[in-house]
This record gives sequence, C-alpha cells and structure tokens, in this order.
Amino acid sequence: MSGVLGWGKAISGQLGLKGEEVDKVLNPVQIPNLRGSEVLDIACGENHTLVCLKDGSVYSCGNNDHGQLGHTKSSKRFECVDSLKSQRARKVCAGSAHSVVLTDAYEVFTWGSNDSGQLGRSKVTDEMRQTPKLVKSLAVHSIVQVSCGSRHCIVLTNEGLIATWGANDCGQLGAGNKGGFRDSPEFLSCLNGIPIAQVVAGGCHNFTLSMSERLVPHQCRSLRSQKIKYLSCGEDHTAALTIDGRVFTFGAGSYGQLGHGSTNNEIVPRQVLELSGNEVTQIACGRRHTLAHVTKTGKLYSFGLGGSGQLGIGDASNRTSPSRVQGPFLPDTLSSDNPLPMQVDNEGMAMVVQKIFTGGDHSFLLYKYLEMQGDVADNRVHDPSTQILTLSEHHLAHIERLKSDEIPSTDLSDEITKIFSHASCINGSFLLLNDEHYGSSSKNHGVDLDQVRDAFVRLEKSSNIIIKQKICNSLETLVRRLPHAPPDVEAMRVYLVLGECHLFHQPKNYASLLDPFGQAIIRLDKTAAKFLGQWWAKLQPSYFNHLVMMYKQCIEFLLQLPDTDNDMEVMKRQQALFVALEVLKNLNTVNEDNNQVIPYHKFYVPELKDRINLRKDYLKWLEHTQLQNQSGGFQFCSYPFLFDAAAKSILLQTDATLQMQSAVEAAARQNLMGLLMPIEPTSAMLVLMEFFMLLLRDVMDPKYGMFLYYEESRLQWFNAQSFEGNEMFHLIGTLCGLAIYNFTIIDLHFPLALFKKLLKRPVTLDDLKELMPTVGRSLQDLLDHEGGDEEDVFCLNFVINQEMFGEIKTVALCPDGETKTVTHENKNEYVDLYVDCILNRSVHSQFTAFNDGFHKVCGGHILELFHPQELQALVIGNEDYDFHELEKNAEYKGEYHRYHPTIKLFWEVFYDLSIQNKKKFLLFLTGSDRIPVLGMKYVKIVIQPTGGGENFLPVAHTCFNLLDLPKYASRQSLEEKLLLAIQHTEGFGIV
Repeated sequence: MSGVLGWGKAISGQLGLKGEEVDKVLNPVQIPNLRGSEVLDIACGENHTLVCLKDGSVYSCGNNDHGQLGHTKSSKRFECVDSLKSQRARKVCAGSAHSVVLTDAYEVFTWGSNDSGQLGRSKVTDEMRQTPKLVKSLAVHSIVQVSCGSRHCIVLTNEGLIATWGANDCGQLGAGNKGGFRDSPEFLSCLNGIPIAQVVAGGCHNFTLSMSERLVPHQCRSLRSQKIKYLSCGEDHTAALTIDGRVFTFGAGSYGQLGHGSTNNEIVPRQVLELSGNEVTQIACGRRHTLAHVTKTGKLYSFGLGGSGQLGIGDASNRTSPSRVQGPFLPDTLSSDNPLPMQVDNEGMAMVVQKIFTGGDHSFLLYKYLEMQGDVADNRVHDPSTQILTLSEHHLAHIERLKSDEIPSTDLSDEITKIFSHASCINGSFLLLNDEHYGSSSKNHGVDLDQVRDAFVRLEKSSNIIIKQKICNSLETLVRRLPHAPPDVEAMRVYLVLGECHLFHQPKNYASLLDPFGQAIIRLDKTAAKFLGQWWAKLQPSYFNHLVMMYKQCIEFLLQLPDTDNDMEVMKRQQALFVALEVLKNLNTVNEDNNQVIPYHKFYVPELKDRINLRKDYLKWLEHTQLQNQSGGFQFCSYPFLFDAAAKSILLQTDATLQMQSAVEAAARQNLMGLLMPIEPTSAMLVLMEFFMLLLRDVMDPKYGMFLYYEESRLQWFNAQSFEGNEMFHLIGTLCGLAIYNFTIIDLHFPLALFKKLLKRPVTLDDLKELMPTVGRSLQDLLDHEGGDEEDVFCLNFVINQEMFGEIKTVALCPDGETKTVTHENKNEYVDLYVDCILNRSVHSQFTAFNDGFHKVCGGHILELFHPQELQALVIGNEDYDFHELEKNAEYKGEYHRYHPTIKLFWEVFYDLSIQNKKKFLLFLTGSDRIPVLGMKYVKIVIQPTGGGENFLPVAHTCFNLLDLPKYASRQSLEEKLLLAIQHTEGFGIV
C-alpha cells in the first residue's frame, strides 16, 4: 500500500482535501483520492497543486483564478486535466499561478497566468490560458528538465542548452538586463559548453548545477569544493545537498528557513549544523520553509515559516532550526541501529518516506509501507532521463556493431549528432570516477583521458561510414562555435578531449577541423588560456605529445602540398599554417615553463629545411626583429623550436656570414678578435683553433683556480674567489663563441645552467641539482616536507656556508639572514635565494666577463633561436653515438678501400673496443670524445696508408679527422698499436 500525505496551507483547496473546510493542516494527513495511486511527481504552486501519475496522467486542484488548473473552475479535489490525456506526462512544475508539464516526448506544455509571458507561447488569449498547449519553439529540442519560478521558467535540453522566458524584473532570465519580460523561450549563450546536471528556479532567481559542481552564471565560490549534487530554491532562499549528505543554505532567513538557529539573511552558504551527523538524502524548499529527509533514520525535518502549518510539526509556529515532522516514519531497512518504532498510523502501519515535495506554503510526501516494493528517492542520484547526452558505452557498443553499409537508427544518429555538435555534451563525457572530477580547477580537469583515448580508438576502428561522417560533420560545427571566453573552467574540457580525437590527427582535415580548433585555442582570453596551459602542463607525456604531433603533422602536410594558382586556396593554407605554428608555440611555452613535459626535440619538424628557404626566412626575420615590424606575414624563425640541429646550423652559417661581412674592418685590426673572427676554415686556422682549445683545457684546470670542480657531478663552475682577472673569463667566453661559429667542439664540463644564463633564461633548483646533486636533493627534501615543523627538523637560517681559501665562511642570503629562521612559510624563498646565490650572485663578475666575451662573437639575434640544450650541444657536442654511421661515411686514400685487409681488420678491432676506448679514439681523431650536434654523419674519418711498417703507431691529424694507418698484417698488432696511440690524445698527436 502506498499513498500521499499533505500538510500546510489549504485555504484554496491546494491539498486536495475535498469536504474538509480548513485553512491549514498542522500535521501530515492522507490525501484521500490519491491513496493507492502510483504518483510520479508533485508540484506545488502558490495556491494550487499538480500531480503526475506513472501512467502519464495529470491531476490538479486549488485556486484557478488564472486557469492554472487546466479546468474551467477551482477544485478542492484532484481532478484529471483532460486536455492532456493524449500526452504522457513525466514531470510537472508550478509557478505562482501558471503550470508546466514535461512529456515523455520531451515536449513542454504550459497553461495559466501569462501576465509576464511565463507560458512561453507569445500572445495568449484568455480562452487559451486554461488549456495546456505546446511551447512550439521548443519542439525542435528534446527537453529533459524544466523548473518554474514565480513568473518565469527555465528548461534544459539534452544537448546541454538552457532556455528561459517570463518575467525579468530581477534579471532572472539571465539575459544580462533587467526589466520587462520575454514571452517566448530564448537560449542562454553565456552558459554554452558547461555540462549542466540540474536547472532550478526560485521565486525570482535561478541556479544551474554543473556535473562537477559549478554554480553559474555567477559562481557560488564558497560551494566550489563541497561536491554539490542537488539544489532546491524557495522564493528567496536556496538549499544545496552535497554528495555526502550535508545541507548548505543561503539567502533570506527572516523566518528561519535557512535552519541556522537565527533569522539572519546569509549571503555566503552555511552548513545546517543541526543536520550534521545525518546523511540527508532529499531536500525541498517551499516559499519560505525547507524540508530535509534522512533515509537511514527515516526522519523528516522542517524549518522556516510555519504560519500555515507547512512545517508539519503540530503547530503554526516558525522554527529557525530543523524540527521533526510528525508522522510514523521509519527507515527503509530496519536494523539493530534502526529498530521498528512504536509510532504507527491510524491503521497500525509504519511508513517509509519515498519522496518529498513542497512549494508555496504547503507540502506533500509519497510513502509506502515497510517491506513493500518501491524505491526511496535520493536527490543525489540523478535520473539518466533528465541528464544531457554524453558519449556512453552504450553508444560505442552500438556503433561497433554497425556494419559498414548499415543505416544507423534515427535515435542513434540524432544522439551522436548532438553529442559531437555541442561542447557541453563533450565536456560531460569521460569524467573521472569516484567523484574525482568535482571541483574543476587548474589542478583538476576531471577528465579520464585513458577513457577518452579508448573511445576514439574504438570509433576510429568502426567500419560504418555514415556514423563516421556524422561525427566529422558535427565536430566541424562544434569547433567553430567554441567561444574565446568560456563561461567556466568546466567548459574547457573539450580542448583536452578533442586532442585525442583521431579526426584531428588526419592532416587532410586541416581546413575543416584543425584550423578552426587551433583558432579557438589561440583566441582564448587570458584567463582561459592560463587554465588550459596549466592543464597541458599536468598531462602525461604521451597525451601532451599527441597534441604536439597533431599540429606538427598538419605543418608537414601543408608544406608538401603542390603549388597552386588559386589565391583563395593559398590564403587558406597560409592561415592554417600560421594557426598550427601558433598552437605549437603555446605548447612549447608550456613545455619549457614546466621543465619539459616532453623532450624539446619532440617539437622538431625536420622537413622545414627542405621545404622553405631558411636563409631567406632568417634574413627577413632579422629585418623584422630589428625594425620591430611584423607586417608582411610570418617567418618560421619566429618558431625556432621547430628547427632541428641541421636547420639551425644553416641559420648559424648564415649569421656567421653576416657577422664576417660586418666585421671586415674590425678583422683588420691586430688583436685577438680580429685574428679569430669566423672565416672560411684553412689548415692554419684549424691548427690555431686546436691550439686555443688546448689552451682552454689548461686554463680550466682546477689547479689554476678559475673554476671549481665538483667531484659528485664531474662538472665545473665559476670560482667566485679566483685570483685571475675578468679578462681571462672574457677570453674563455670568446673561445666558446668562436667554437659555435666554427662548429668546433670544446671539451667543457659546464652544467646546463651556463647555457641558460647565456640565453638570459632563469636558473632553477633543477640546475643546482645537476651541479651539486646532494645539496639539490637536500633543498628538495625541505620543499617536500609537509610536517609544518621545518624549524625543528632542519634547523636552518638564511645563510650559506662556503669554503674560502681553506676556511668555511658564512654568507647571508638576505639582510639579517643569520637571525632569520627557515620556516614552512618562507622555505620557498630560502631555496630561491640559495639557488640565486650559487648560480648568480656569487659569480656575477666572472660570468659577466664570460658572457661579454661570448656575445662579442655570438652577438645579434641568432642566439634567440636556440634552446639552452641545443646551445650546450653546439659547444660541447653530444653522446648520440652511431659508430656504424662513422664507418658508412669513412673515406679512404691511396691503396686503401673499404675491402682492403687492413681496413677490414681496423673496423673489426674498432667495434670490439669498449665504449670508453671508442670515445678515446674519437678524442684521438677529432680532439673531442663527443660528436657535433648535427650527428655522427658529420664526423668524417679519412684513413690513408703510411710508408712505415708495423712498428709505427697510427697518427691522427685532428685538424682534418685524418688517420694515418700503417698496413698491419695481424689483428693483434693493429689492436696493440691502436690502443697505445689512443692513450696519447693530447697535443698534436704522436708518431
């Protein structure tokens, strides 16, 4: 047995108690003609009530002054709204004096007062007001939710669109202006893209609840971390239910309707503390009162205005704190914690509250008897039929089952089209489970990217052409609608999701998908772009790389397209190319600002050097940079992160030529700079360079005191206490610059920090870790410590201990550093000052001299094109060894050739050497055990025979990578002599 209880204001017959002439009902009572009915929904207006049964029929009672009952007269008994018999209702809503029904066909019917256009049917005659009629302008949409304010309405479509109509005197329509009204629905563009979970109207206000708990258009920021699952609005107050069953209220509180034990108004949401400890499952707001139900205990609470008995507590007093509604209510399931209560109804039966309803000044509840079938409502669990469309497992499985030429069902086609055409549907899909998607922020985008990737892989494998084309067409619509200023961070998930879509990884779609999507990215306003960058920075490398590859492939595709005379096509390609470059620029900035999510070389587009005139592009870029003139299109040199080592070598050669031309007069002067300006290398020049490289190796020896050597890292750094003048540091900087212009590798053991400083990039704790690993780890431990007791655990002050001439001296990191203790609050400042002291402040004069010498050679703008690691590789080379490439590019002179017995013995011996001995051979042959940044193919070995016999050693002419190799008759002899020779790699070789 089930039924309906009602209580509260009854003067207009709104409780449906025909025959009982009462103004108010103080305790819940049976509603006679609803007993035994399978009630689906109840809506309470100011003085009327609507009931929807599970069979789809609608009943009404109460005041009918404005035709809100759908009858010709008022009624104190629930009467069927006959004009709706051809429809199957699933939801009823009531305003002050108008009524709304949502049908199973997702259509909206309205009737009643239309003084503010609240019926949404434009001009309505008096005769038509009392007759439910379709809101035709909404018929092309599928409405899944509807809610009524006093004189306005709000609806949600299954593609996530929100429309409002009716009174706007308080700005309740969200149209950005107050006053007047709208008599037909208009959609709100300000909420586009947000995955809406609920729309709810109060008296003259609205709330929308997003799937990850964002209240908009103006966020209720104090609730952003509370995981709100449901909202209910009264005339001028609001209640929110969290996922863990807590209740927050705010707004007008003059009658105690907020439940905080006072009659104060509350601007900021506050938890109803007297309900804490209870897991509330349902809330409902009347005009000026509130209900809350706890399923586990069966208790129903009320608070607020009680003058009409709407609190159900047996009297007409107001209550400012939650009070028990009187009734034989018990939990759905009995246990030792919840024994059967003694209180029962008139028939000796105890009731289980299934669902509560309230509005105006009266309330209702649905009940069942214990052990009867029937679900107990929980507002925290959303009915799927009321939610917007999202891409589900059902959709994916259905698509996978389709054959290649099978025509999809109309429902599937329509849903797929809506999902992929609307950002709100995409943003509501693929959310992290276990409520981890709540509280979207820069640290939590809430998207399960593994699920995203899996879904698009499955869609890509689908054989059905029709569905694939629908998805593609829909996405074209979607990307062109993306706003430059998204209304909320939740509306930005689409930028992560589409990065995994296979259609965006097909460069042929550059005009329809990649270009408009890229434009949407680069048009984002400052705040949105910042959020997206923070999300990108936290992506796993494989996902970040997927984004990079998407636009790299687009660039490669555009560059290989055949030339065309079609001006429109040329313009379209140029725009797409520019957009792709700008997106990659944004991604590269994020990558560099976050310690490289992926290696910097993942941005290289090797095809650039073959597809464009790099020299011409560099000259044009240089001209625009110097003149600060950006007219005349873009230059690829504005995106240097795309250039690989080969491309940058071309740019370096171009700049060297310019430098040489501009320094002709300076080169004539008899000084070191004039002698060593970059010129076409001759044998004398190469010998001179080798001389200076050997000189450089000597002056960098720690015994001279210019540089400190760190045993743990095997790296060197400037010695702040050096006795050498700054001119020596200037000379070393000059030699490093010359090495770059002459593509000569120098055996320097500097950390990456040096090259970052040369490029005017900030150094960080990671740089200190490279130079001083133990110290760096200790500072990281300090930063990672979460105990809040840093003072006791680390016992540090703002000082640093340094060795000076054999003595340990204390250096303050800031004024009064000796007395300033490192705490949890200032530890970041301490670490920053520590890094700055070691890598910047203490060696300022030495580095400045080095930097001046370096930039005297490598002046101009060429260095702007280099990454610190690329600059490092240019100076000291790298260790990307490919010894088979060395053999492949070897040349032979005289009688030697690839198949000569001695040559065959040489390569057999060489490949059997240890890696250390192979590196020693490179040092013996070229003067460095590292290889140029361009790779091993640029290490050209030339082998020629000598006139001596087996007693002679191999001789290396390092200036030309030339190896004099005697004609050894045995492998053993060749191996012995080669190993002996490579032990002597200093100077100009031995004979």
